[in-house]
Parts: sequence; structure tokens; C-alpha cells
Amino acid sequence: MSNIKEITIKNIKIGGNAPLALIAGPCVLEDESTVLSTARALKDICERLSIPFIFKASYDKANRTSVGSHRGPGLEKGLLLLQKIKDETGLPVLTDIHCKSEAGPVAEVVDVLQIPALLCRQTDLLVAAGETGLPVNIKKGQFVAPADISRAAEKVASTGNKNIFITERGTSFGYNNLVVDMRALPIIRREYPVVFDATHSVQLPSARDGVSGGDRTMAKYLARAAVAAGLDGLFMEVHPDPDNARCDGPNSLKLSEIEELLKLLKDIDALVKR
Repeated sequence: MSNIKEITIKNIKIGGNAPLALIAGPCVLEDESTVLSTARALKDICERLSIPFIFKASYDKANRTSVGSHRGPGLEKGLLLLQKIKDETGLPVLTDIHCKSEAGPVAEVVDVLQIPALLCRQTDLLVAAGETGLPVNIKKGQFVAPADISRAAEKVASTGNKNIFITERGTSFGYNNLVVDMRALPIIRREYPVVFDATHSVQLPSARDGVSGGDRTMAKYLARAAVAAGLDGLFMEVHPDPDNARCDGPNSLKLSEIEELLKLLKDIDALVKR
């Protein structure tokens, strides 16, 4: 099974018949010690398992449910910390942008720009991301049919930037719930490399009195099913202490439990791609 398209992020290939890649890290940048130790631990795990790894974290979560929810350190401090992570670990880094004015400054630091699911139809944002020339990860909105997300990708591609991949993160299913249709993965993959977000897919949006809930125990089952369906990468929110994470703790996976899951997922991926 191979994609029409393949993109390269530093020395990591996503798409084609390349092995499963991992994009993982805390939802939001917290204190420097926690973020750096998490990045180093994930790097060590992925090196042991020979899994290509991209670190991710947000400097600003601008789409929180409540005005008082923790958003992160902001653009200036966040970029300094992301640069430090790159310098000290050598890892490629991904982060999300929320308005077109952020695209240029962020592109000077990170290796991949991400378009949040709730903003995946914002033309000016998509075009600004494309104009940087960096690879762009578009998260498919919970309200977008799998075949329709190509319209968002076309907006990025209109700039001449073809380095695009799509992340599936579930579809709205009634109020405060998401469901994953595994048919979405091969549908999207006809045109673009596809990544599955195993942790946002088990989120329960705005379900806990003004904050989002989630059920992290279900993430491993969806990840296994998604890899078996055939894909190019996995996206996971990982934290050393999810119960005390500043953002998306209920759906984040625990750092100490991630290695065993990745071993299994790597085996499934190898079987499918063989």
C-alpha cells in the first residue's frame, strides 16, 4: 500500500510506504523542565524502537472552551522554548498557529506548521501557512467529511507548497462526543499522507462543566484499529502526569505507558505495509 504523495520533514518521510511516524508531546507547553524531559524521554523510546519522531506542543491554545482555561506561555516565550527543545534534542518540532500573522515568526523556529481542526476552513490562515514553504499538517475538522478536507489542502497548495498531510481526529457525534469512522483514513489517503490523532479522538468536547473531558483508556484501541486500516503516522498527546496536565489531561496518554503501545503499533504497521 502506498500513497500518491510523500513528504519529508528533516530526515523523516511521511507517506509512500515509509514506516509509521510518531508526532507526540504534551498538549501545551508547560514548565521548561517538564517539556524538555518529556521530549527527551519520547526521543529515547523512539530511538529504541526505530520509530521516526516529531515533537509537538502548543505555545497558545486559543480555542479553549472557557475564557479562564490555561492557554500556554504565548508566542514569544513559547517559541524560545520550542527553539531550546530543538537545540537540545535535535528533534523536528511541530506546533499550531491560529492566525495568519503567526505563520512567519513560527516558521522561523519550527519544522511543521499545524492548522487546528476548528480552523481548517480558514482560507487566509491556510494560505499564510502554505506561503512559508514548511510542511503543513491540516487537522480535519470534526464537522468536515473525509472527502471534503482536500478543499482545505488545495488552499495550501495554491501557494505552490505541496508539502501537506492530513490528520484525522474524529467526527462530532451528537453533543460533547466524537466518533471515528475508520473509512476516513483510506479516503483521505487517496490524495494525501494521513495521520491519526489517537488522543483527541477520545476527547469529550466541553463535557466537564466548561472544560473538555475524555477517556484515555480508549486511545489504544482506536490507535490499533487505525494502524490496521493503513496510515502514515500517529499523533498522540503524551504527558508524564496526565491527571495534572494543564490542558487535555483526560485524553492524554501517560508517558510511562507509551513504549509498550508503540511496540505493538509498529508491528501492526509492518504487517499492513508488507
